[in-house]
Amino acid sequence: MKIYEKEFSVRTTKRTEFVNITDKIEEIVEESEISNGICYIFVPHTTAAVTINEDADPDVVADINTKLNNLIPKNESYYNHMEGNSDAHIKSSIIGVSLEVFVNNKKLKLGTWQGVYFCEFDGPRHRNVWVKVLGE
Repeated sequence: MKIYEKEFSVRTTKRTEFVNITDKIEEIVEESEISNGICYIFVPHTTAAVTINEDADPDVVADINTKLNNLIPKNESYYNHMEGNSDAHIKSSIIGVSLEVFVNNKKLKLGTWQGVYFCEFDGPRHRNVWVKVLGE
């Protein structure tokens, strides 16, 4: 079994933002020279996340972001965390910090309309994404 690891950074420009990182992940899979296996994507931050969702219509991720902000507002008087970013921690926990995607023929095996998104909940910031591809 082959293992290939790579890290890249994402620069966000807003407090909450969904950044399509599909092309960067696909580039790493191609570099790995692994034809068939699995790609692990991990975000090492407690106020960010990673998800798969529609990438054909940008309104979908905008709607997700809007709904998350409505459900989990930034300034709630009952938050105990002193840094003022409890909402970002909650959103990160709900969405999640890791994904697994199959790799077939050196390509991510995503659905027709799917894309991989880095989710920023406490920006703007410089963030990291870790990718590990395993297979043959």
